[in-house]
Amino acid sequence: MELLAREWYDYNRPRWAPATSSKVLQYLESDIFPVIGRQPASEVQRPELVELVRKIEKREAFNVARKVRQWLSQIFRFGLAKGVVPGNPATDLDVVAAHAPRTRHHPHVSEGELPELLERLETAQCDITSKIAIRLLALTAVRPGELRLAPWSEFDLDAATWTIPAARMKARRPHIVPLPRQAVALLRALHELTGTYPLAFPGRNNRARPMSENTVNKALSTMGYEGRQTGHGFRHLLSTSLNSRGYNRDWIERQLAHGDQDSIRDTYNHANYLEQRRGMMQAWADSIDALCAGANVVSIKRKA
Repeated sequence: MELLAREWYDYNRPRWAPATSSKVLQYLESDIFPVIGRQPASEVQRPELVELVRKIEKREAFNVARKVRQWLSQIFRFGLAKGVVPGNPATDLDVVAAHAPRTRHHPHVSEGELPELLERLETAQCDITSKIAIRLLALTAVRPGELRLAPWSEFDLDAATWTIPAARMKARRPHIVPLPRQAVALLRALHELTGTYPLAFPGRNNRARPMSENTVNKALSTMGYEGRQTGHGFRHLLSTSLNSRGYNRDWIERQLAHGDQDSIRDTYNHANYLEQRRGMMQAWADSIDALCAGANVVSIKRKA
């Protein structure tokens, strides 16, 4: 079974974003191979797959269980096309899937609650790299996958700029992230810890691989923010806050790397919004500092 799954993985990997390929391989190796990896793919039965998925659901990783069901079905379809399995035992596994509790999509705290979150982060029971990752997500509003897979080569700290290549972006185009001075300071501190590795956020057990995608959300959960804040939720927090302050919506959308369907306009905006976004993101970082110091952020409000 492992041989077929790896062949399917290698076949699909070129069309996946790095974050996706990393995620698929992680769960193949952690949840699928230990259970059915040694079996001939042609002998795997549906009850075994149901039990495999049940184990994932029991740890309340319902999104992982959903993904694994999809990947198993795709693997067996791949095997059918190659003529190495007699059927697809992974079809309709969703019919017996456990019902996940309804949760708020990408929950996030309010801007006024952010200082308490950052204060709790200082004494949280997680390592320093996780704390830096959470602060950087709050300061930059990048996608968590873009951060945890970032190599040091993408950062120009002297120019306060982070350039993410198209291959790593959801929209498949390069994204320039202006770094406020607070983010630069965090990255310089991080470089003292992980600068000898290619990745800025290497894994705890395998430094050649990225930090686990669960690290940030697990840290937030242990801080008491389960169901209240996720790594991705910082993007929604920034969008809500900056829109309420009257910033140009196009600047905010560009900062979030949301594409424009008009490719010509998209290129024009990309060239002309960098400096505007740099000022906007520095003001955002300064407003977080002001909130943490108990100041009123109304004075930082900016119409554009």
